[in-house]
Amino acid sequence: MTSSPQNRTEGSAQRRSGRWQLVLLLALVIGPMLLATAMFYGRFWIPEDRSYHGELIGGRQSLVELGVPFSAGKGWQLLVSAPQDCAAECQQLIYLARQIHIGLGRDASRANHALALASPLSAELNERLQREYPQLLRYPLDPDVYARAVQDNPAAQLWIVDPLGNLVLRYPADANGKQILNDLRHLLKLSNIG
Repeated sequence: MTSSPQNRTEGSAQRRSGRWQLVLLLALVIGPMLLATAMFYGRFWIPEDRSYHGELIGGRQSLVELGVPFSAGKGWQLLVSAPQDCAAECQQLIYLARQIHIGLGRDASRANHALALASPLSAELNERLQREYPQLLRYPLDPDVYARAVQDNPAAQLWIVDPLGNLVLRYPADANGKQILNDLRHLLKLSNIG
């Protein structure tokens, strides 16, 4: 049986229609992924609103890249870094880190506060810190690595570090404690680790 020219025309029209449907379906599935990838790498159409108050550390920068040795199992950390001696700003940040740790309430067991120093403390300050902050963890800080990692602000700073040793947020010495506490609570709420 031979097909009439009219049947051939209808069959090719249906194939064209089917091809267009396939193209549209693929565009609907793959298009958003391509757009999201282009937005991420091209840095366009990214919302400026944010829910955190510190400086977000991107690129999975770790404690080791900051010049602080990492040991697993410490949970979330409020780390105070002091590239020089622990002067008034550093001591204020240590106090703030402890107050934030206490402010976590029932989630306090998921976090701790720590100090990373490049130079040894004076005997008087060391004794005072041991007396007033018995749970304060201490780490050595490599000043050369720290200087390369933090070129824009070499002063004492407060960092939020995740349980895997990744730097998450950074705060200057004059940061607002309530905002840091809110940021850390938000991270603990979202986190399945630590």
